[in-house]
Amino acid sequence: MTSRDRAAAPPLSRTAYVAERLKEDVASGAIKPGELIKQTVLAKKYGVSATPVREAMRLLEADGVLDYSPHRGATVREMTPDTARDLYRLRAAVEKVAAEMAVDRMTDAGLAAIKEKHAALAQAQRAGTASPAELSMMNREFHFAIYRQTSPLIVQHVELLWARFTPDTTVWRRPEDAAELQHDHDDILDALVRRDAAAAGRLTAEHIEHAARIRESEPDLRAAGHDERQDFERA
Repeated sequence: MTSRDRAAAPPLSRTAYVAERLKEDVASGAIKPGELIKQTVLAKKYGVSATPVREAMRLLEADGVLDYSPHRGATVREMTPDTARDLYRLRAAVEKVAAEMAVDRMTDAGLAAIKEKHAALAQAQRAGTASPAELSMMNREFHFAIYRQTSPLIVQHVELLWARFTPDTTVWRRPEDAAELQHDHDDILDALVRRDAAAAGRLTAEHIEHAARIRESEPDLRAAGHDERQDFERA
């Protein structure tokens, strides 16, 4: 959620406010996977007491964004191969529906905002001055300009899925991959302009599957954390 969106939104409880800020910091890479999260530091940073920070961290632990250990404390959950594959499959399904809904509910102003984010990313690629992390954040802005045409519920659900991938592990690193992903964006935008909900949904799902293939093909991007499946089966 941008500062403009936050200003337009209804007031949040302190816990919801902290949870929103935490998700933003995880998604932007300001808080990295495996990094210890200190309640006192976050309370000072967000200008709240320790109580809403503690409650927000519990919410994000329940959502799978954070891990908590009595001995170590809270950390951003590290990606595992199974988790990465599951997340991309979930993203493809959820964002397909979100793109279809966006077409149904999109206003002229909403479409203009989507075009603006698309053009900004295209310009950054042409200029060649943006870092991969910056391209990743601009990619996020393009996608969420689309999803914000749906409802806060949809946006919050998609945000939880995106929060597990940080800009420093982006698939937008190699220019050839970035060019292909932006071509996907061109096709998605064309479907949105034509108000073709089915095409927008299908192309969005294919785009996410494309990103998943890029991640799997590059060893230093492929998730390498401990596989959680056996732990889950024993629980």
